[in-house]
Amino acid sequence: MSNADKLAIHGGSPVCAERIPESLHGVMEIGEPEKRAVMNVLEKKRVFRFYPEGLEDSEAAALERKYAERLGVRHTLAVSSGTGALVAGFAGLGLEPGDEVIIPAYTFIATPFSILANWLVPVLCEIDATMTMDTEHLRQCITPRTRAICPVHMRGFPCNMDEIMKIAEEHNLAVLEDVAQANGGSYKGKPLGTFGEVGCFSFQMYKIITAGEGGMVVMNDDRIFSRARTQQDCASRYWLNTQDEIYDVYGENYRICELCAALGLAQYERLDSLLDQFRHCKKRILAGLEGVNGIELAPSHDPEGDVGIAVMFYTESIEKSREFAQALDAEGIPCGTMYNKGIPDRHIFYYWPFVNQLPPDSRISPWNCGGKKSDVRYSPDMCPRTLDYLGRAITLNIHQKLTDSHCDWMVEAVRKVAKALF
Repeated sequence: MSNADKLAIHGGSPVCAERIPESLHGVMEIGEPEKRAVMNVLEKKRVFRFYPEGLEDSEAAALERKYAERLGVRHTLAVSSGTGALVAGFAGLGLEPGDEVIIPAYTFIATPFSILANWLVPVLCEIDATMTMDTEHLRQCITPRTRAICPVHMRGFPCNMDEIMKIAEEHNLAVLEDVAQANGGSYKGKPLGTFGEVGCFSFQMYKIITAGEGGMVVMNDDRIFSRARTQQDCASRYWLNTQDEIYDVYGENYRICELCAALGLAQYERLDSLLDQFRHCKKRILAGLEGVNGIELAPSHDPEGDVGIAVMFYTESIEKSREFAQALDAEGIPCGTMYNKGIPDRHIFYYWPFVNQLPPDSRISPWNCGGKKSDVRYSPDMCPRTLDYLGRAITLNIHQKLTDSHCDWMVEAVRKVAKALF
């Protein structure tokens, strides 16, 4: 074996003499436009959207208009976080305490917690090789108490929205899309977040574009909008001088401040150029990895609509994936496995508190309220296929700092490790 073929982890020369850089997305692009936008708010001394009177000069209202136009929806609500978007979105659906909502077993903990915050019961569905909801298992999760489905476009991979919407229609179920990790993505040309009754976005620091903290709720139905707006702002009818609010929701406050909205507006202008770069890199890497022995590339339900922030592949076993990831890292390629019982990852159901133990006082919980005692049960091993996929997956994160050379080195390193291990 030549030194070039010898793995770096065993003393060979690494593919990358200098380790490939790691980076976040929008937050690393903050520059003069973002600074000017925030300073403009401070100079106006208008950090609350309803003061002074009139929305024409509100940053939050402008951000809402941007998303309404981009997505082609009637109603948008800028909120203080992606979690706030989910809480308000589920409130908008008007479901009853104890109703069941099906979610994937792989999603950030905010998804099930926003359901619980609305006194609803999360039901966990397996994922498939795309890291999104397995639609075959989805059908098996439906019970007489199911009222909604919450598909989550994880790692920017679009869910199988054709099948999900078909199932929802067959069973008269509402659909709320969690688009936190797929802002700007689409499925068969239609923007993610516009398939179901509600779409929820996040502008948190780790997302594609950021407002620091923030989110967006989008919908077309007037009644859903009214409920969601009451949850977003319990005093909305007073600020807006309207009497059309639906008060079967006793709202909290998830308003976004003008400073965050201004940052989000400036970042919005970067969204499409960032997506173009991510997608370019992902296509280049995937093309280079076609036919590599020993690995299985994660498929996408819509490669063109995928936002392109991650390349994922699987090996034959959890043990082999860990060995592969360690060898790849030594070659100068940042990567990692996803489920290895190391640092608790709150995106994985295994680590969610209610999966391991329901709240001690079950008399005051979504599982036992409104005369409905839930039959839903949880255990750390309840979704074995999800844990298998996550355990065997290796992720290469994509960001705007990657060059074509970086992409080619990633391909070279994966091929080198695969050749040595398989």
